Amino acid sequence: MFVGILLAGNPLRAAEVKVSDRPGLAAALRGIASGDVLKIGPGEYGGGHFVTGIENLTVEASDPDQPPEFTGGKEAWHFSKCPGLTLRNLRCRGQSGNGINLDDGGRREQPVTGVTIEGVVVEDTGPVGNFDAIKCSGLDGLIIRSCKIQGWGGQAIDLVGCHKVLITGCSISGKPGFSQHTGPQFKGGCEDVTIEKCRFKDAGERPIQAGGSTGLDFFRPPGAKYEARRIVIRGNVIEGGTCACAFTGVDGAEFTGNTVRGPEKWIFRMLQETREPGFAPCRNIVVKDNSFLFERAKVKSEINIGPGTSPETSRFEGNRWFAADQPDRSAPVLPVEEKDGTYGRPPQPAQSGDTSTDTFSE
Repeated sequence: MFVGILLAGNPLRAAEVKVSDRPGLAAALRGIASGDVLKIGPGEYGGGHFVTGIENLTVEASDPDQPPEFTGGKEAWHFSKCPGLTLRNLRCRGQSGNGINLDDGGRREQPVTGVTIEGVVVEDTGPVGNFDAIKCSGLDGLIIRSCKIQGWGGQAIDLVGCHKVLITGCSISGKPGFSQHTGPQFKGGCEDVTIEKCRFKDAGERPIQAGGSTGLDFFRPPGAKYEARRIVIRGNVIEGGTCACAFTGVDGAEFTGNTVRGPEKWIFRMLQETREPGFAPCRNIVVKDNSFLFERAKVKSEINIGPGTSPETSRFEGNRWFAADQPDRSAPVLPVEEKDGTYGRPPQPAQSGDTSTDTFSE
């Protein structure tokens, strides 16, 4: 059951509000106003908290070293039409639907702007089915920073029609017993999304999915003819998963400076799941300066290319490929010729003080 019905507040009465228990949180939510800073003390608060129509709200732990826990319920938090929202140092666990849900209230031509999610932990969402750890619909200028996601049903982070997004420094790992269809997914008209400096461990069938399959009534903006475009995936470490990344109906993506270890079946997938008239085929993908460590016994084909795609528009340059079990078979079969690739050389150990993702050592 949700607690708190909120109406737009008066920014002139913005205040710092401190709570230390669930009744106190319920009371605070009934009177919260735009511009307020809600500081929540350690302890368990349950799930089911709903906020709508509040601008420039901050919800954060009063003590970052002892974050409040929001356990159970269908959703931990649902924020609708809350521009300027900041969520910081919260922990959500065991929701049966979505962990955190943020949306534009269905106003597809009026995106919610300026949301930041920082230092948030979302665990054990679902566990099976289309249930997301963090779900965002119609957000522009979104930042997700230094968050931890572990165990989910559908997507670790599901972005539908979001633009100018940065996901940085996050840890995303799967757990046994959770269906974990994809890690971060960008679809439904997403544009200008960057995911960088993140670490993935066994993060599902598609640890990163650039694009997807979206009903036409959910695209933002309405009438967009691409699932996603201008997607940048850089400087991440991706370990395990059926593949490292699936490009699905994406019109322009860069996969650069990443380290991929131990994919189970493919390294990439190029797919076209939305086939409505006028939609761009999956195309214009740049794969550059990455390191791929895999086993030829598992990876028979580096790229799974589906029908309706345009793989000839892709570009591969300066990547390092190493089949640990059969080094002489490290060279990949690609849809276009690679420029300046390196094949069959074992990875070099990291130099002292080197924190780059170019090597395969921990």
